[in-house]
Amino acid sequence: MLKKERHSHIIKQVNLHNKVLSSDLAIELNVSEDTIRRDLNELDDSGQIVKVHGGALSRSYHYPFQRNDIYAADAKKGIARKAINLIKEGMVVLTGGGTTIIEMVTMLPKELSVTIYTISPPVALQLADHPLIKVVLIGGELSKDSQVCGGSQVVSYLNEVKFDICFLGTNGISCNEGVTDSDMDIVQVKKAMIKASKRLVIMCIAEKLNSVQRMRVCELQQINSLITDLDPADNILQAYRKQRLQLY
Repeated sequence: MLKKERHSHIIKQVNLHNKVLSSDLAIELNVSEDTIRRDLNELDDSGQIVKVHGGALSRSYHYPFQRNDIYAADAKKGIARKAINLIKEGMVVLTGGGTTIIEMVTMLPKELSVTIYTISPPVALQLADHPLIKVVLIGGELSKDSQVCGGSQVVSYLNEVKFDICFLGTNGISCNEGVTDSDMDIVQVKKAMIKASKRLVIMCIAEKLNSVQRMRVCELQQINSLITDLDPADNILQAYRKQRLQLY
């Protein structure tokens, strides 16, 4: 594979999954990790990704991000518009982080009165000026890569609270493997979030459907609703309809 083709593949994977590991890229592209590190350095120097220890981040995932850096921005806005219809007056809501969640909270009506708990400082800050929403930031060790709080402190906190609905983004989802991620610390926090919530909503752009990461967050049967940028009747979602998920 030519370097230009490798770079194109790397950029696509970074933007799609928010974070990629050098070791995974080396296997996918059948090159050495030294080659991948050189590729990542070049892409970082050109401003197309953010190189971090062991891999790379999407610029749309790295704080502070610019709105015009957000990957699949229109698709994520479409998902956000569908998601806010599930939030009702008086609810106690729990959210993860990521640009789709940020798009969602940005769109919440000014007359809506709910309580939103989040593990994401950027999400909490986005809600700071909302007149009626009570915002609770669940604090712990901040992941500099994903910009969310994690660790045992967050998991312990989540064990003590019950939420009406939980909104999570995902790095991978498939009918066979369920929801998957690439970061063990984040996986443990997401598991605790799911356990603490009456209803689980997964928000996912269509490009991530049928993709699998290394670590399982939950089985597909644990999801109540799946929101994508597709029409719920789209053939791509046929396998998910068979699982009796509520599709939006």
